[in-house]
Amino acid sequence: MKRAVLRLSLALGMLAAAVTTASAANIKLLTTGAYRPVVQDILPNFEKQSGHKVTVVSDTAGALIRRLRSGEAFDVIVLTSDGLDALADIGTVSADSITPLARVGIGVAVPLSAPQPNLYSVEAFRQTLLGARRIAYMDPNTGSTSGNAIVAIFQTMGISSEVAKKTVLVRMGPAADAVARGDADIALQQASEIKLVPSVRFAGLIPAQVQVYTTYTGAISAATQQQDAATALLSALSDPGNEAILKRRGLEAP
Repeated sequence: MKRAVLRLSLALGMLAAAVTTASAANIKLLTTGAYRPVVQDILPNFEKQSGHKVTVVSDTAGALIRRLRSGEAFDVIVLTSDGLDALADIGTVSADSITPLARVGIGVAVPLSAPQPNLYSVEAFRQTLLGARRIAYMDPNTGSTSGNAIVAIFQTMGISSEVAKKTVLVRMGPAADAVARGDADIALQQASEIKLVPSVRFAGLIPAQVQVYTTYTGAISAATQQQDAATALLSALSDPGNEAILKRRGLEAP
C-alpha cells in the first residue's frame, strides 16, 4: 500500500513538473537603459514564481525603435510614452496593453570627493554648470532620451554655447562613467542610470523649474506568440508593490 502511494505521489509530481515545463515560456523584453535597473530587480522573483525565462535587451529609446523598424522580434517592450504611442499607431504593439510603469528625472553625478553642488535654484545650477571643467551627458545622436532632454535644458537656460566648449558626449554606458574615469567633473543623466555607477556620487535631481521627467510605459508586441507569459511579465513590471524598488533605483511611480 505504501509503495502504491509512493508511486502515485511520484507520478503526480512528474505530471506537475511536466505541466509547469509545458506552460513555461521564453520571453524577450526590450527596455531602455533608464528602466533596466528596475527590470534587474523584478525578474529573479518573476522567473522563480512563473517558470518563464526572460531575455533582456537594453538600449537607448532611439536605438530600440530602429531595431524594431529593422524587424527585430520581441514580446514586451519598455519605452518612453511617446515612443510607445507611435508604435501603437503603426500596429507594432497592442494599444490596449500600454501600461505606465515609472517616471524618472535628470540627475547630477559628481566625483565622490567633490563638494555637494548647489542644485537648489536654476541660477545656482547654472553657475555650477558654467564653473565645471567638463560636463558629460549622453550623445543625443544615439537616440538617448536624456541626451536630447539635456540639450533642450541648456537651450532653456541660455547656456548652450558656453557648455558646448566643455561637453563630453558619451555614446555607450552611463554618462557618469566619464566622471568615474576623470574625463568630466560633472555628469547629467537620468537618476536611475547614475545610480548604476557606485564610484560617483549622485548629487540629486536638477531644479524643478528646468527638470524634464521621462515616463516609461510597457506594452506587449502585437505579434507575440507568448501572450499569457507576456501579460504576466507586464503585470509584474506594473505591480504597485514595486514602489520601493523604483525609489531605490532613482525612479518614482508614474
